[in-house]
Amino acid sequence: MTASKRIALSSDHAAIELRQAVAAHIAANGWEVEDIGPTSPESTHYPKHGEAAARLVASGDCGLGIVLCGTGQGIMMAANKVKGIRCGVCADTFSAAMIRQHNNANMLSIGARVVGEGLALDIVDAFLNAEFEGGRHATRVEMIEALEG
Repeated sequence: MTASKRIALSSDHAAIELRQAVAAHIAANGWEVEDIGPTSPESTHYPKHGEAAARLVASGDCGLGIVLCGTGQGIMMAANKVKGIRCGVCADTFSAAMIRQHNNANMLSIGARVVGEGLALDIVDAFLNAEFEGGRHATRVEMIEALEG
């Protein structure tokens, strides 16, 4: 399978169950899942999991990434520290589609303590089914990329 159909998936301990549901869902929809998240409920640090998934996306090994933690915020912040990553935390389907269409986001973050499984899977679908629109949005994405230095 090509890298564009491979998704890097990770979480901290707070989101293991939701991550596993997301993994099964996206695999059932034809995506190859590179699940690098923890399997033990012992406390772990979300920055290392966000970074690891982001590095798979930034390197081109995976076309997209999905990360999860309690709120989705911390792991998203960690992922965004990796050059070339545009990750947005979403708790609704509209935002999930828009971060792909307008921001060319290559990673999605979800808060396992914020949304339930059904909504989380809808958010994932909205993210994966959307495509970057380019045009005026490409200029803005270039401006964001220029901030990386």
